[in-house]
Amino acid sequence: MTAQQKAAGDDQRTALAVGAGCYVIWGLLPLLFQYLSRGHVGPWEILAHRTLWAIPAAGVFVLLARQQSQVAAVLRQPKVLGMLALSAFLISVNWVVFIIAVNTGRVLDTSLGYFITPLFNIASGALLLRERLDRWSLVAIGLAVIGIALQTMALGHLPIFSILLALSFSSYGLVRKRVAADAQTGLFIECLIIGAIGLIYVVNVEQSGAGHFLGDNGVTFALLFSGLITALSLVMFSWAARRIPLSAIGFLQFIAPSITFFMGLAQGEAFTALRGASFSFIWAGAAVFLWGAWRRGRKPALAPA
Repeated sequence: MTAQQKAAGDDQRTALAVGAGCYVIWGLLPLLFQYLSRGHVGPWEILAHRTLWAIPAAGVFVLLARQQSQVAAVLRQPKVLGMLALSAFLISVNWVVFIIAVNTGRVLDTSLGYFITPLFNIASGALLLRERLDRWSLVAIGLAVIGIALQTMALGHLPIFSILLALSFSSYGLVRKRVAADAQTGLFIECLIIGAIGLIYVVNVEQSGAGHFLGDNGVTFALLFSGLITALSLVMFSWAARRIPLSAIGFLQFIAPSITFFMGLAQGEAFTALRGASFSFIWAGAAVFLWGAWRRGRKPALAPA
């Protein structure tokens, strides 16, 4: 093995570790939000602080990546700014739905939502981008539909939180895919957009006396930390995604919902036989999705014409 091959292998192993670490952080985030909820911090206040304190962290990553000129260029392009405003809205919807879910005893719903997100990605690609579905994708989507139907029967209503999480995150990915900006630049501008609204909310809630910032050291640190960990995890994901195969990302993305699944069980959420059956179909769909992604990754590249 040459020194160059060894360096490439080391780089890919590092990227896998960073990618896995990112999904572990996302899997453990409910604990942070539940801690804040026990401190009587509401979901909108958590979201406001999360986006507000993500701004300086995201700004540091822009400086480290030397993308200041790209930020300035994007700020002069109304069309790109409009797309980033849309993606900012979608990710803020995803974040607040997640916070509400985990703080109202629906951690299992978040697990289901992120298990079906890749399948929503496949469906949106087919419907909006005219991407062709192979038989593995069709089977995966079919199994997911059965799983959602069983979950609806188990809950007595549609799993709204799960569907909103999957729909908002897959839509966010679809929009960001079309934005001509690197990950750090896009994240920073998204944080600026949402954080500006968050700042107004924080100022108003503090002036009314209903805010929780600086009232308790633990809560204050957790609010600050929520912004830092948000920016850090997204940059970790971006860095890793550029260095490892898409099929590897496909496997890694199930780490977070697996963690939240066992977290929900440990916290005593209701898990009936019918709900177990619904998760079985979702897991089967995820397995078929991964199998199809692995097979596509093994196909030899066609020689250029």
